[in-house]
Amino acid sequence: MINQITTTSVLERQLLLQLGDRLKQHRKARRMGTVEMCERAGISRMTLAAIEGGSPSPSLGNYVRVMSVLGLSAELALLAGDTLQPAPAGSAAARSTRERPEVSIQVRAGHGGRSIQELQSLVLHEAAVQAIERDPALLGKAKATLDVWMGQAPESRSMSLWMEWQTILDHRRFKRVLGWTQRAKELRQASPLVTILTDSERQSVLSQVRGLKAGVVLGNPGGFGDEPMAGQP
Repeated sequence: MINQITTTSVLERQLLLQLGDRLKQHRKARRMGTVEMCERAGISRMTLAAIEGGSPSPSLGNYVRVMSVLGLSAELALLAGDTLQPAPAGSAAARSTRERPEVSIQVRAGHGGRSIQELQSLVLHEAAVQAIERDPALLGKAKATLDVWMGQAPESRSMSLWMEWQTILDHRRFKRVLGWTQRAKELRQASPLVTILTDSERQSVLSQVRGLKAGVVLGNPGGFGDEPMAGQP
C-alpha cells in the first residue's frame, strides 16, 4: 500500500517551505538543538525534520507545538483571534460603507537557498505519486520506462540511481525522493516517475511555477493568490 502523500499547489508548497525555514532559523537563533526541541514539543526528530523542511505531511498540531516552543504564539493568536473574523451582523462595522483595509504579501520562489527548479521537480513528483494512488496501473508504466532506460544505456552514470529507483518502485518507497536531502535531489534528476503525468498535469505545475517565479500577491480583492505581481504574464 502506498503511503498517503498530500499534493499541494506550488504556491502552498513554497509557503510551507518558507514557514519551515523560518522555524528552523528561530530555533537556531535560540541555540536550541533538535533533541531539545523534540523533547519540549513532544515530537520525533523525523517529524521536526519534516516541519523544518516545509513538508505538508506533519499535522497542524505538530506545527503549532513547534511554534509555541519557539515563542511564536502571537502569530497563532492573530490567526485564531477576532482580527480575521467578519464583523457581527447588525453591528456598526458591518453597516460601514468604508472599504476594508487590505494587506498584500508578495511571495516569490527561491527561498531558503532552494531553486525554483528544485521546487518544480518536487511538486511534479508529488503529483506523480498522487496519480499512482488514483491509478495503480501507472506504476507499471514507470517501471517499463525505467527498464528501457537501463537497457539502452547500461554504462550510464545514472545506473546506480536507476537501480535504486527499481527498489523504490517495487516497494513504493516514494517518500525517499520527496525531500530535500542530496540523495533525494539526485534521484529526482534520474527519475522515471514524472513520465507518467499527462501533458495537462505537467503543464498545470509548470504554469504555477512560472507564476511563482514572477511573484504572487496574496490578500488582493480577487481572492487568495490570484493577482500576479508586475512582470507576470
